[in-house]
Amino acid sequence: MDWRGRRRSSNVEDRRGQPVRAGGVPGAMLLLRILPWLLRSKAGRVMLGLGVVAFVGARMLGIDVLQVAPDSGPAATAAPISAQEQELAEFVAVVLADTEATWQAIFDASGATYEEPVLVLFRQRVASACGSASAAVGPFYCPADRKVYLDLSFFRDLDRQLGAPGDFAQAYVIAHEVGHHVQTLLGISQRVRASGQGRPAADVNALSVRQELQADCFAGVWGYAAQQFRQMLEPGDLEEALRAASAIGDDRLQRRSGGDIVPDSFTHGTSAQRVAWFRRGFETGDMGQCDTFAGPV
Repeated sequence: MDWRGRRRSSNVEDRRGQPVRAGGVPGAMLLLRILPWLLRSKAGRVMLGLGVVAFVGARMLGIDVLQVAPDSGPAATAAPISAQEQELAEFVAVVLADTEATWQAIFDASGATYEEPVLVLFRQRVASACGSASAAVGPFYCPADRKVYLDLSFFRDLDRQLGAPGDFAQAYVIAHEVGHHVQTLLGISQRVRASGQGRPAADVNALSVRQELQADCFAGVWGYAAQQFRQMLEPGDLEEALRAASAIGDDRLQRRSGGDIVPDSFTHGTSAQRVAWFRRGFETGDMGQCDTFAGPV
């Protein structure tokens, strides 16, 4: 990506220098440890389905379910920020600024006002209005405070563990989370939560898949604008984003875990679906093409 020398967003909240307090095992990390067993056994799949319902319900109520033991012990001193990490933080600020330009123009064209989100950089653990979270959960958007949360170490994992290197792959991740912010501003996230109340886990998961795929499409809309209006992309960038979208498909992640593929447990969509919806947004630049709730996905 041609990103150096471009405007950086002022909406980056840097918490990386804050001390990190030792705590219990994060719930998300515990889930990753037992996920292969859950997916292989019938009883485990039932437990996983019930867990999804409990997780979604608790998050709706603002309850922290990402940590199974309270923080304890002294706070660890934050490690110094390397030059490489600082450059990556500057890259994040540029990408965020470009999403601001894209969505401001789109909202302006429809007579609406785009409220810019804040992106929080953190290390290891962070407190949000949606609860306390470990870096193990990956980047996330909290609708309660309208902030995106990102531990930069995720980009290393995206490269080394998931096989999706490249700066445009990283930009796709940021744009996807900003897509959730757009959904919140448009009232889509609120309608999805209301629609899922009292429904079976499989139905809640299906709604989540549609919401995540729409955020992928919105990320593609940003990519279209970044290329067409500001010529930010370089050869191979689109392929980087498509690899990233494929790498984090539910089917591929379940296959990597060594378990069976369980479609009813999908919450983000298959690799093929994620690639297709990102590509749709990228090729059309039209958020009107991103209605994942209208028909088959």
